[in-house]
Amino acid sequence: MYTYAFPGNIEDDILQIAAQQIPYMRTEWFSGIMKENERMLLDMIGCRGGRVMFYTASGTGAMDAVVENYVAAQGKAFVIDGGSFGHRWAQLCEYHGVDHDVMAVPFAKDINYDELESMVAKSQPKVFLCQHHETSSGQKFNLPKISAICKKYGVSLVVDVISSFLADELNMDEYGIDVAITSTQKGLNVPPGAALVFLSASALKKEFLHRNYYFDFQDNLKNLERGQTPFSPATTLFMQVHERMLRNTAKGIRQIISECNAKALYFRSLCKKYGWEVPAECPSNAITGFFVNRNGDVLFRELQKKDIFIMPCGKPNFFRVSHMGLQTNDDLDNLAAAIHEIESR
Repeated sequence: MYTYAFPGNIEDDILQIAAQQIPYMRTEWFSGIMKENERMLLDMIGCRGGRVMFYTASGTGAMDAVVENYVAAQGKAFVIDGGSFGHRWAQLCEYHGVDHDVMAVPFAKDINYDELESMVAKSQPKVFLCQHHETSSGQKFNLPKISAICKKYGVSLVVDVISSFLADELNMDEYGIDVAITSTQKGLNVPPGAALVFLSASALKKEFLHRNYYFDFQDNLKNLERGQTPFSPATTLFMQVHERMLRNTAKGIRQIISECNAKALYFRSLCKKYGWEVPAECPSNAITGFFVNRNGDVLFRELQKKDIFIMPCGKPNFFRVSHMGLQTNDDLDNLAAAIHEIESR
């Protein structure tokens, strides 16, 4: 099977970790695994003095936890809605009764940062919610510009980095990010099922609300001191995270991002060759979103017959290809040829 959907193809030995008998998690050994996971993750994301909370949940679970515990405690929020995932921040604020303003950004377009500053100045929010990379379109937003606006107006910055962590340049301390979230099935290139919430040193000093028993920040942080989660974790999944992070640490963040960028640029050259439009004004390394010329209504299904998976979207003829996981230029050549063959029928 060739998968260009998240998390991409995974090394057999990492997959086999989940095929082992499941060790008991309330042990010093597993606590050591989790403490080392936290240390390596904080180093990779550039968050000195911060903490990482580990949830057995999807990335949306982490978003929910952040709104319930952190955003609702701070006050009014400002949301960038640049696609289905940005819209989810707005939905969560509405669900939890958090006052918020929204800036709608057209599909695959960058933010008008001058307009953004004017809206933030008028809104006077306490928290800013955005995606680093809007996965539904492939558009990457400019975090340094967003950070500068947040700093100017004293706004706490919360960023969904689910599909940019380990794909694009990202440093929490440098960008002034208070809270960041990610999940296991994107840049970490292991199976889905766990979400991570990064809290900066400054965020740890703030008050949290206690609205959810399972996601409660205070309880999770307390258990983190002993390298544990309050409730049963996805044990083998966190063991896979550990192996992945050992390899990432050995390789180094610069090399990881460089390899992802090279795959993205190569596939985009194939898009140009076959006449497929890549609409994102500032595309992330994580994925390439592109419009095929025809037969988009059958492309996803026909690729499955070839044991190939890409990611569809709600827009006609629009698809996305991940650049995370095991992937060579030959693989991408074969993928592009298969897509071209189907659209040419």
